[in-house]
Amino acid sequence: MRSSPTPSAKVFITGASSGIGAALAAHYAARGEQLGLVARRGETLAEVARALPGSPALYVADVADAKAMFDAAQDFMARFGVPDIVIANAGVSVGTLTEHAEDVAVFERVMRTNVVGLAATFQPFVAPMREARRGRLAGIASVAGMRGLPGAGAYSASKAAAIAYLEALRIELRPSGVRVVTVCPGYVATPMTAVNKYRMPFILPADVAARRIGRVIDAGRAYAVVPWQMALVARAMKLLPNAVYDRLFRRAGRKPRGLKL
Repeated sequence: MRSSPTPSAKVFITGASSGIGAALAAHYAARGEQLGLVARRGETLAEVARALPGSPALYVADVADAKAMFDAAQDFMARFGVPDIVIANAGVSVGTLTEHAEDVAVFERVMRTNVVGLAATFQPFVAPMREARRGRLAGIASVAGMRGLPGAGAYSASKAAAIAYLEALRIELRPSGVRVVTVCPGYVATPMTAVNKYRMPFILPADVAARRIGRVIDAGRAYAVVPWQMALVARAMKLLPNAVYDRLFRRAGRKPRGLKL
């Protein structure tokens, strides 16, 4: 059985100003961990931090900005040491349609945040963790990366890329003692899903999702879908022949376009 992170672990979380990220911050703060929290929205991040026990280090940065993420990581390590857990949670979701020229820029933004942001978050920590021969790099992907969802081409593509990237990183770091964890949440009640006008099966409250994600990271699992019921749904979707999948999802609910990123 793999050991859990030591008490008073150091945990670095991106996208911590709302949704799953804020819930993860609350989860780890309740355990007494030293937190480093990153988000683009400084005022909202400060509000989240004020509600937490302890004194988290706050960093206002865009995960797609590699220099800003490097600086945040260096500051965190200078103050607290090499983290035990780094959670690349920041992500954006918005409806896109290729027929609209303006959606190309949105597509690029989604890919930069959801894919490049993973690498920019992890990169400063890889060498120090490798040297320490410990630590966990956890990436929050999505079941939306299992197959292309109509009206969410950018989001599905970004999460499929995230899953593949995390798998490659996991194999690269396996001999080092650093574990890479891929977490694919299903629907979680957050501002990101609040705009969805369609049925969302097995939706979890954010705090429940955070606890389950935390258990996956503690166990050092290579890959997990949360909740487990969505793992069955995702597996079934992957097995569907294209003709059947196309017919079933042609009229599926779609995320609205034009949301602010």
